[in-house]
Amino acid sequence: MYRNGVGILVDSELRDHVVKVRRVNDRMMAIKLIVGGFTLNIISAYAPQAGLDEEEKRHFWEDLDEVVGGIPITEKLFIGGDFNGHIGSSSGGYNDEHGGFGFGDRNGGGVALLDFAKAFGLVVANSSFSKREQHLITFRSSTAAMQIDFLLLRKYDKSLCKDYKVFPSENLTTQHKLLVMDLETKKKKKKRRVVDYRQKIRWGSLTSSSSQEMGEKLMDIRAWESRGDASSMWDKTANCIRK
Repeated sequence: MYRNGVGILVDSELRDHVVKVRRVNDRMMAIKLIVGGFTLNIISAYAPQAGLDEEEKRHFWEDLDEVVGGIPITEKLFIGGDFNGHIGSSSGGYNDEHGGFGFGDRNGGGVALLDFAKAFGLVVANSSFSKREQHLITFRSSTAAMQIDFLLLRKYDKSLCKDYKVFPSENLTTQHKLLVMDLETKKKKKKRRVVDYRQKIRWGSLTSSSSQEMGEKLMDIRAWESRGDASSMWDKTANCIRK
């Protein structure tokens, strides 16, 4: 059984913006941040390797489905992890999920990842930019070179992803390469509300009966008397109407 677990590192400047941390199991965790008016959900995942029990693989995808399904579509979502699958070099029926720039041949694990992306309206960022082969490979051993680590985000947020990079010289372990996605989020501008503090007469609520009633009151207080100068008469009449 897998026991080491996954983790998420957060810059010290963003630490106070973390509002929720959820550790699902050894293979999955998620955090929620509020940054620049946006709610960001970051998920770190590690899929079971090829050859492991199919039941364990099924549980992994069910857990990931549950976590992603619980995130409102109004919030940003970014998923990164080792999915132990190959999505292949071309889109091959997954045009919305696969950008057409991949590596190698697709296998069952890659199909599972693309099916998951299709179900939740996601796109694989790794496949969205044309790169040299060395910047596609995320795992390299003495006998194999593969692309098994992926970054995903919602399709309608695809424009936020400006680039992704694999650093061939930087090893996360002895075999995995460092994978980075550049995101650009613009701070929401608050609409400036202009408030008119002047008193207004609600003429729309004036009915024939209320009009007659108001006229009688004005007559009773002699609002129309022609005494004094024009300014004083106007002020008296206007004040009566406001009242």
